[in-house]
Amino acid sequence: MWRRRAFSTAIGASSSSASDLPAKKWDALVIGGGHNGLVASAYLARAGLSVAVLERRHVIGGAAVTEELVPGFRFTRCSYLYGLLRPTVFRELELARHGLKLLKPWASSFTPCLDGRSLLLGIDHERDHSEISKFSKRDADAYASYENQLNKFRKLVDFILDSRTPENFPWDSSYYDGLQNNWQKLAFWASCLQHAFSLGQKDMVEFVDLLLSPTSKFLNKLFESDVLKGTLAVDAIIGTMVSIHTAGSGYVLLHHIMGEVDGDRNTWSHVEGGMGSVSLAISNAAKEAGVHIVTNSEVSELMIGDSGTVNGVCLADGTQVHSSVVLSNATPYKTFMELVPRDSLPSDFLRAVKNSDYSSGTTKINVAVDRLPQFQSCKFSNAEIGPQHTASIRIGTESMGEIGAACQEAWNGLPSRRPVMEVTIPSSLDKTISPPGKHVVSLFTQYTPYKPSDGSWEDPTYRESYANRCFNLMDEYAPGFSSSVIGYDMLAPPDLEREFGLTGGNIFHGAMGLDSLFLMRPVKGWSGHRTPVRGLYMCGSGSHPGGGVMGAPGRNAAHVVLEDVKKQSR
Repeated sequence: MWRRRAFSTAIGASSSSASDLPAKKWDALVIGGGHNGLVASAYLARAGLSVAVLERRHVIGGAAVTEELVPGFRFTRCSYLYGLLRPTVFRELELARHGLKLLKPWASSFTPCLDGRSLLLGIDHERDHSEISKFSKRDADAYASYENQLNKFRKLVDFILDSRTPENFPWDSSYYDGLQNNWQKLAFWASCLQHAFSLGQKDMVEFVDLLLSPTSKFLNKLFESDVLKGTLAVDAIIGTMVSIHTAGSGYVLLHHIMGEVDGDRNTWSHVEGGMGSVSLAISNAAKEAGVHIVTNSEVSELMIGDSGTVNGVCLADGTQVHSSVVLSNATPYKTFMELVPRDSLPSDFLRAVKNSDYSSGTTKINVAVDRLPQFQSCKFSNAEIGPQHTASIRIGTESMGEIGAACQEAWNGLPSRRPVMEVTIPSSLDKTISPPGKHVVSLFTQYTPYKPSDGSWEDPTYRESYANRCFNLMDEYAPGFSSSVIGYDMLAPPDLEREFGLTGGNIFHGAMGLDSLFLMRPVKGWSGHRTPVRGLYMCGSGSHPGGGVMGAPGRNAAHVVLEDVKKQSR
């Protein structure tokens, strides 16, 4: 069986020459060519700054990257669905003009059951009612109210995601700068109050209840069907090491249903060419604005002057690249514990960064198959592509009890015996990523501890055992899946850390609990993209408003940088 190649071809692999980097002092440098770094660079260059992006790998995109690891099959290696990218970013960077083509699924989610039934959602409201009625007429009647309630919450969350945090200006400032900072904070809180008033007290109480409650408690109050609750609960645990029984897990559910495609809410989409096409479109916008993007350029250290301000970066080959502004798209841990000299940072800040939660329960398996999986519980089953193939397929989620048990096993140090899996088949809509008649299947699996107590991810036999566990689970719902596998690429938490720089394997650059969001992200007192090192800014998912292919951290960080550059030029 073909598992991996020693090399890959990738979308977005082209770059500018590294030899040009030391020739001048840049207005801004961006560490990391992930989507947020590219977004930030595009906004900065559009404002007239000279900008260089330095990417460690051979390909830009970070976790939003497409690579060919099995001949003829192109995998979206980490991220796998489009929906969280902020509409403002899509519109302002003109990503459609720069080649981004979205492929909307025919249904949103599909949950097959071992008893022969299935739940298919997202075709239309009438069909949703009919599908849920197979399990509970009461739940079918309540589902529309649930969606309407979440739509009300989105308006407030949209505002917060697209806004900078009302953080205090951290450095010495003029009276005018302090006044401006206070005015910005006042305007933010006034807008929050306006959104709260528009919701009304009853809905605000419901909103707070969702944020603070365990997902299981929230869904148990609304529904009675195990299958419906299990299906909805998946959105609360994607990419986390959190149980649906953990207080505050409701926010992650809300975070993941913020998806929007062409104005349609709670919608996710495939991307032609894989998620690497998102990064490629952003890079096209950046290059058009004049951004210099260089791959195979690993930053080994930030250069800090005697005054405690940034002077630029030193590359792994010893090359020094100068700039008084550096944006880091790396994780907070990578940035402050590995790239910034320790004596440049306050001890309490370092402790906060070091002790942040970077745990991950995610293992991604990208699979090349010789035929389309057929689910025995689906009446659409035939050789043709059906709506279930285009949807987000939930495996091991027939009840919240299954999800909770899977998490508990990982908390005990063991990969889940029956992993929770979100399965997508992008080739069901995208004919550019696999040979005719063959398909790409993405298995986003949980829960897998970073250091399992019964083995090691460095052991090939142990890795193969987990992959076969997932394939065998697929066989229970889609018989013959294992025998259809041509080859696969597997990324356990240590692989995600090693290859993509994701500390602990956490796809969000850090936990998304309520204690790690908004004014607390990445750490308390430093949520405004600025850092204790003057001239160094955070623009990645470890900063507000958090993880996912959103682009919001990059956009917000760029606006902060431009504001500071404008102040310095006065």
